[in-house]
Amino acid sequence: MIGGVGVEAAAARTGQGPRRGFRAITPRVWGALLIIYVIWGSTYLAIREAVQTIPPFLMASARFLVAGAGLYVWAIRKGEVEGDRPGRKQWLAATIAGGLLLAGGNGGVVWAERHIPTGVTALVIATVPLWMVIVGWAWARERVGLREALGVAVGFGGLILLIGAPDGRTIHLVGVLAALVGAMCWATGSVYSKRAPLPRRPLVSTAMQMLGGGALLAILGIATGELGDIHPDRISLNSILGLAYLIVFGSLVAFTAYVWLLQNVRISLVATYAYVNPVVAVFLGWAFLSERITWVTALAGGIILVAVALIVSANQKAPPAPGPGPVPSSDQPRRAPA
Repeated sequence: MIGGVGVEAAAARTGQGPRRGFRAITPRVWGALLIIYVIWGSTYLAIREAVQTIPPFLMASARFLVAGAGLYVWAIRKGEVEGDRPGRKQWLAATIAGGLLLAGGNGGVVWAERHIPTGVTALVIATVPLWMVIVGWAWARERVGLREALGVAVGFGGLILLIGAPDGRTIHLVGVLAALVGAMCWATGSVYSKRAPLPRRPLVSTAMQMLGGGALLAILGIATGELGDIHPDRISLNSILGLAYLIVFGSLVAFTAYVWLLQNVRISLVATYAYVNPVVAVFLGWAFLSERITWVTALAGGIILVAVALIVSANQKAPPAPGPGPVPSSDQPRRAPA
């Protein structure tokens, strides 16, 4: 999750969504797709390593404050500087969006990964499109079509199977609940960010959301007593490498590739990461952490991915509409990277 940081809405708002003159599927396109497939799928493994010896909320705070500061310094001078200068209103909106997407969304993920397997976390987070349909209908009165409604029903069936079917596993229900709260927060933040007065430049907007969310994660970590859990002499090399991977690759490299893809290829191709990331996460959890892949995990994961496919394909049929940008936000892939 949660490496794109609301870029779907930002791209739509700024007019930097997919162009009509799309690139062919060149080696460069495949390279960018491979980056978001593998890196965003592997962030679940990196998070698990990072939170082994670093408190989860403060770890996530460091990730987004460092990445956000670097991105902001680089991006603030790009584009229409005078006509799109961030003010108090933009910073407040970015903090609210970052709080929902990162403090709530990513915070739920990092806390959950201390209690449930990375593969299960990834599959729970894959339900974000379901929650986006529900939040969009309840909050913004967005129209829900038959295919989306079917996708929500199928997805919740898969989620219930993942959590409740007896197959010899012991599922930490509070950990699953934390991941679900993270998915709901990400969905709510995504709906909010579509209408929030954020900067039009997606890189600037994302950097501001990282800074706002990172600051709130720091407050959350301090409030829950994580400062007392920091012992520099006990922080492992694996945790340091995991955090560095999340900052450099999860929050910067993959995000850059994602924005470039949004601008140059069809959204239906970009959206395929929503199906690939959970598979990568489950495989890496099995390969490196010896996490079991049971028949319930495989079946429930397949059902959830079918539900995501139904929802994403329904939104890809939406015609371009006037408004914040040439491509409506609902036409963006509804899935959050870790």
